[in-house]
Amino acid sequence: MPPLHSLCLLPTPSSSSSWSLISHPPNPNPNPHFIKFRTSYRENLRYLKTLRVIHPDTKPNKLPLPDAADHILATVDFLKSKGFSDSDFQRLAFLSPNLFSSNFDPADVAPVFDFLAGELSASAEESCGLILRCPDLLFSDVEFCLRPTLHFLKQLGVEKLSSPTNLNAHLLNTRVEKLRGKMRFLMSLGFTYQEAAKVCERLPAIFGYSVEGNLRPKYEYLVEEMERSVEELVKFPQYFGFSLEKRIAPRHLHLKERNVRIPLNRMLLWSDHRFYAKWK
Repeated sequence: MPPLHSLCLLPTPSSSSSWSLISHPPNPNPNPHFIKFRTSYRENLRYLKTLRVIHPDTKPNKLPLPDAADHILATVDFLKSKGFSDSDFQRLAFLSPNLFSSNFDPADVAPVFDFLAGELSASAEESCGLILRCPDLLFSDVEFCLRPTLHFLKQLGVEKLSSPTNLNAHLLNTRVEKLRGKMRFLMSLGFTYQEAAKVCERLPAIFGYSVEGNLRPKYEYLVEEMERSVEELVKFPQYFGFSLEKRIAPRHLHLKERNVRIPLNRMLLWSDHRFYAKWK
């Protein structure tokens, strides 16, 4: 007896009440949904590799499972909704792989985006730029870190903090107590609070300098070797931004040999060509 085919009842064109028997061959693929699922999973992996969220050379046994891949894609979609482009994901994945882990919940970082847009008044492009320069911003607590730091910096007069620079990104991610430590150091040198605040306003990069490894040695060289006063630092705080070994000391010694004394800004701001041509 020949094998039975599956039957399907369809209405005939002549009457909606009459039915005809149409024979169909057996379905060669008894589980089409499984094939579709597998194809979708492979496409997801291919897309994540294109973004470099997953390294293209990742071994098959190290690839995320389907549920994990879906979770990563949800994170990608969330970040894209905040303004990130495809080209941004390689940097994000490299600097902050935790963003694309199974434990990451986009809802946990939503307050950071709200803070950047609302309290910092950063545009979507500026917010993305800040995060790309310091992805750890996303994991900073708004109430205990970001908000107090922003308030402190604004009190000092530091402006344009929404501009997406490395300095601004890392400043915003610095605990306020660490910032206050730089103020205390300047005041210990003889600066008034207002003078110290002015220095930080004009040279916010000072918050990233080590006291013992950078600021104190430069101060001691200024006072002891160069025989200059704190008042000159008040006028030219950018002094702290120059290399002691490569700029400050060589130029000071060059001028000392010629018995020349000039303001700090002229000594340090001029290019090598202009400086050494002037004082041969």
